[in-house]
Amino acid sequence: MGNERHHTPRLLLRGGLVIDTAPHPVVHPHTDVLVEAGRIAAVGRDLPLDDADTGLEVIDARTMVVLPGFVDAHRHLWQGVLRSAAVDASLDGYFSRVLGELAGRFTPADVHTGNLLGALDCLDSGITTVQDFSHVQYSPEHTAAAVEALEEAGIRAVFGYGYPVFDESARQADWVRKARTAHFPSRDARVTMALAPVGPSFTPPEAVREDWLLARELGLPVAVHVSAGPVAMRPITALREQGLLTAGTLYVHGNSLPDSELRLIAESGGAVAITPAIEASMRFGAPMAGRLHRAGITTGLGADAVTSAPGDMFSQMRAALMSSHFDGDRDGGGDGDGLALKAADVLRMATAEGAAALGLGEEVGSLGVGKRADLVLLRADALNLAPVAHDPIGAVVTAAHPGNVDTVLVDGRAVKRGGRLLYENLGGVLAEAHRATERLGASSS
Repeated sequence: MGNERHHTPRLLLRGGLVIDTAPHPVVHPHTDVLVEAGRIAAVGRDLPLDDADTGLEVIDARTMVVLPGFVDAHRHLWQGVLRSAAVDASLDGYFSRVLGELAGRFTPADVHTGNLLGALDCLDSGITTVQDFSHVQYSPEHTAAAVEALEEAGIRAVFGYGYPVFDESARQADWVRKARTAHFPSRDARVTMALAPVGPSFTPPEAVREDWLLARELGLPVAVHVSAGPVAMRPITALREQGLLTAGTLYVHGNSLPDSELRLIAESGGAVAITPAIEASMRFGAPMAGRLHRAGITTGLGADAVTSAPGDMFSQMRAALMSSHFDGDRDGGGDGDGLALKAADVLRMATAEGAAALGLGEEVGSLGVGKRADLVLLRADALNLAPVAHDPIGAVVTAAHPGNVDTVLVDGRAVKRGGRLLYENLGGVLAEAHRATERLGASSS
């Protein structure tokens, strides 16, 4: 195992440029953060330090930006071994190559390697929580491998049990029940479960009802891709008509949905995860960030698929911010003015809103006392960030990159320190990834 669950130290992050994100992003210069038992115990200037307290580790954060760990609200981690395999592909090409051709070749070992590599990539770039939409559950063994990798990496995750798109035989309710019992006995664990069915946009109503009732039976939230068709042109309306429109559902993408569908999401207490880089490269439709902000819908950001786009949250924040300037009305019912976002809006989507979208808003996403100590420290004196004082929030969103990530904490425990990922067998994971690529036939060589 790469990251064992050791005793969590007491930490004092001293004198950092702290950015909290709830209720709205705000900057606190020269501020300390105290971590005890894996949670944030205090945030403030010049917190008292007992020189006799030998159990407290002090981290000098005076040249650091300290902020909550990023939350990736939608990602297919198993595709970690398929990085950049479909960069120039259209959505149809991605479906054909990645989901149609390569996915079916994945063994449980390949899923483990992909998930582990993907989760470590997240942690390395400051993503401490990820929603893993894992639509590669060809067997219970595939599921076990995926969950084991998430645990081993040390990341916080919502494992979305998804059915393979092109294998109806793998849509087995008993496998889902088995996974719920075998791998997720506690709802307070660092890795929890959701159901990630294909959903009303792409499957008949009777299948949709079976899936939603299964989630209800098992007490699982639902995460689902949505678009206008090809089956239900109004998928949110279709859920409402079946009595399946419930709070806590996470809808992914939705670029082609009219504003009337977004209103239903807002009224029902649902949330939306957008992946602006993928949605642009695969031409899903007009950008969504501004429309969702205008509709008052809790919105998270995700990297989606590293087969075709970057996997870090800095890239997603920039894509969301810049594309919001071109974000207009899609069904003729609004004013079409676009509503460009501010950098603070986007940072909140990458942290507090993303956490709320996953049902984790009480635990992570901001620096409230009592929340899990999932934190990121960026090097504020890096050439691409300095001088950060003009607009620290704007600098994080528009100028920072993964190379600036110095330290990452999950539950108060360092998974990255001094710019180095603290996973003891990283070389072995990379070697397995290369072997999987060759075996899957994904390599261009």
